[in-house]
Amino acid sequence: MNCIIKALKFLILTLFNFLMVANLNFAQNKVEGLFYLDGKPVSIVIRDGKISEINRIDNLPASQETIYIAPGLIDNQVNGYNGVSFSFGEGELNEEALIKATRALWEMGVTTYLPTLTTNSHQLLLRNFTILGKASGNVSLLGSVPGFHLEGPYISSIDGFRGAHSANYIRKPDWNEFLEYYKASGEKILTITVAPEIEGAIEFIKRCSALGIVVALGHHNGSTEDINKAVEAGARISTHLGNAMSNMINRHINPLWPQLSNDDLMISIICDGFHLLPEQIRTFYKVKGPEKTIITSDVTMYANLKPGIYKNIDGEDLELTPEGRIQYLAQQNLAGSASTLNKGIGQIMKVTGCSLADAIRMGSTNPAKLYNLNDRGVIEVGKRADLILFTIENFTMKIKETIVNGNVVYQSSE
Repeated sequence: MNCIIKALKFLILTLFNFLMVANLNFAQNKVEGLFYLDGKPVSIVIRDGKISEINRIDNLPASQETIYIAPGLIDNQVNGYNGVSFSFGEGELNEEALIKATRALWEMGVTTYLPTLTTNSHQLLLRNFTILGKASGNVSLLGSVPGFHLEGPYISSIDGFRGAHSANYIRKPDWNEFLEYYKASGEKILTITVAPEIEGAIEFIKRCSALGIVVALGHHNGSTEDINKAVEAGARISTHLGNAMSNMINRHINPLWPQLSNDDLMISIICDGFHLLPEQIRTFYKVKGPEKTIITSDVTMYANLKPGIYKNIDGEDLELTPEGRIQYLAQQNLAGSASTLNKGIGQIMKVTGCSLADAIRMGSTNPAKLYNLNDRGVIEVGKRADLILFTIENFTMKIKETIVNGNVVYQSSE
């Protein structure tokens, strides 16, 4: 009987995968629009999932005159989406859930992302990495999930700096424990966020860096010395700088200034209109520039759901407002993000005055380089045909079409 049940499950999953792939349009071989780097008309030819030609053209059809073409967006921090959580859940996370979240993100122009697992029990992290490691190779995902982000559990336990991470599961770095997660993921953990000041962190950073894992500093109260030592050990980026900090900090001695002043650290920032004030984004951008800045979303499972009241894993009431703010109902404090990268592109252009080319650089090219995803993040001959066609008006980016590995995976009905 068990053999029959297993065979039926395999047939159902195979049929599901076939239907998912069959639902894609494989016929796309050419797209036209305004090139994101200079706003001039371009025609891009696609063959075998890759960009084979980029041709300048004189004019576009009237229907295409305001549509831009850019590389697909790359998000390095997706905790969940469209009702799917990568960090929590009692049995809800499976291959179908990963596909559900991915297809919904395609509609927002995100063609590559790193499912992010946050601080939790050893058993849950091991289970979820095992599920995601196997599921990420599903053919219907078209390579959109190249790896994962582990945010914690080796972070600060101090209130404010730990953010929404549960204090019950925060712990010191444990190399053998981490290797269990790494192997369970299929060796696909591409980046990990740690606090540099906790015991054992510097040696842990060295080991991760030697393994080719991008180490990020986040949820920490590290001193200048801690941060500089971490960078010397291989740390390369700060996770959602300006957030996951205590509301009360010393005006001189705090973790913000040394991260901004260290030229060897990139930063990721959440540009959803809620997590950072415009003046913060402008300041961070002026210091780091488009070369060392990444736009991230930090979206949670509540993103893309209808506005309303939801309960989190601890039974607390959360409100998703019509404006896209997730907040604790009682305190009105932020409880996560609900805005995808397409909103971040418009927001950073609005508050900094940067060009579309620089915004796309921060939302696609920079993360591709950081995580050695060298086949994407730019529009060049020979690269993956991960493309988005969109309009941008009043700093609002509206996705018209998404192409992943040469396949049309989303077309707007508008």
